[in-house]
Amino acid sequence: MTWPNEKQEKTMTATATITRATSAARSAEHFDVLIVGAGISGIGSAYHLTAQLPGTSFVVLESQQSFGGTWLTHRYPGIRSDSDLHTFGYRFKPWTSAPIATAAEILSYMGEVIAENGLEPHIRYLHRISSASWSSTTHLWTIEAVRTDSGEAVSFTANFLWMCQGYYRHSQGYTPQWQGMETFKGRIVHPQAWPDDLDIGGKKVIVIGSGATAATLIPAIADQCGHVTMLQRSPTYFRTGRNAIELAETLRQLQVKEEWIHEIVRRKILYDQATFTRLSFEKPEAVKKELLDGIRAVLGPDYDIETHFTPKYRPWRQRIAFVPEADLFQGIKSGKASVVTDEIEQFCEQGILLKSGRMLDADIIITATGFNLNVLGDIAFTVDGKPLDFAQSVTYRGMMFTGVPNMVWVFGYFRASWTLRADLVADFVCRLLAHMKRKGANKVVPALRPQDRDMPLQSWIDPENFNPGYIMRDMHLLPRRGDKPEWQHSQDYWAEKDEFPAIDLDDAAFVYD
Repeated sequence: MTWPNEKQEKTMTATATITRATSAARSAEHFDVLIVGAGISGIGSAYHLTAQLPGTSFVVLESQQSFGGTWLTHRYPGIRSDSDLHTFGYRFKPWTSAPIATAAEILSYMGEVIAENGLEPHIRYLHRISSASWSSTTHLWTIEAVRTDSGEAVSFTANFLWMCQGYYRHSQGYTPQWQGMETFKGRIVHPQAWPDDLDIGGKKVIVIGSGATAATLIPAIADQCGHVTMLQRSPTYFRTGRNAIELAETLRQLQVKEEWIHEIVRRKILYDQATFTRLSFEKPEAVKKELLDGIRAVLGPDYDIETHFTPKYRPWRQRIAFVPEADLFQGIKSGKASVVTDEIEQFCEQGILLKSGRMLDADIIITATGFNLNVLGDIAFTVDGKPLDFAQSVTYRGMMFTGVPNMVWVFGYFRASWTLRADLVADFVCRLLAHMKRKGANKVVPALRPQDRDMPLQSWIDPENFNPGYIMRDMHLLPRRGDKPEWQHSQDYWAEKDEFPAIDLDDAAFVYD
């Protein structure tokens, strides 16, 4: 037997690589558009494609076993929206129930959208994407994925990639590592991975955190626990009120059509939100007083609001969760729940030792400490064979990136409902795809114009404007922004609802081929 020499070996290896690549290309399914994720953004985007660009071939790849995204991932007790469903719901599908909805209600609503619009045949569940590669030769994205039910490797090609995977890693929540965690004799649970066998009946429970998750979880378990303590390093702002919209109730009494009610109520909510947001910048002390007065009205004048519910930052520098019927504060008032504002020194066998020296006993510790930021699905991106570092790109209006062709990312609002921006981005994508077809263009990529090339570049989000922990921890992974509106991720829905439809698709910021 004659062994191949080095040159022959390289030739054989190259031939085998080409053969495998050719075989993969032949077996790859092709679509005009590939949507990543079947959550609230992905399902909405699929609807808009069918409604605005009928005849466009598309597929939705989802890693989980069903649709729903956040509302499927999170299974902890009491899981509900912290945005009203009149604006978090789709503009094309009236929401007819209470504004703050449970995960089950949201999933049911999304299921109706899928059924009513024939979207199910377009969705592939249990498909985990590993890589996405752009070729300027073919003007195609090649997406490699694995079917998690069978382990089968599958390939797709697409003209356009629509990233609707959200902003956090669904597989694992963020839990800080505190000294002594391994010594705790009870169970430590992150809400994102809530175990089916967790028995909280009569137990002493500590919930670490003070955001929307803690505010949702605590009232849901307070009646079952022996006692539940919300342990926070610093306070958070909350809004309280009825889980109802009086205007919607009145319009239903007048037998107004649900489609009209949906649009009228959305406009009223958005108007009120715009006013509240503006006042939080112009008159922060007045807004602060309004928020704290709502809590004081439930807990009474003797409760230490200053320590436990008065943040050091101005309103809206972090997200404000709505607490329907003030249920969190009713639980505190009843004595079934309590709040401790302190820092953790270490975990111990029986619970948590605080830096003040106080000991909190616990049977179960729940770390409602946030998310791990997910930058475009943890997918390995390459452009013409070169690994893509998104942190070296500049964002075009928070949805496209310099140097990245034929791709849009849906990243919603912090101060308004996520879906409002998903709808605006969908309109833009459909308009862009139609524009490309008219031009006969196969490729579009954002690029800095001559007048933009010397502008200062900064972090994705201005920390003075908005600074949640999950963004601050991983800001270095995100694209940069410029000092002009086109090159920033705005948080102003009330401006973008007029700006997005007016985007000039022939502006020099878009380079076509």
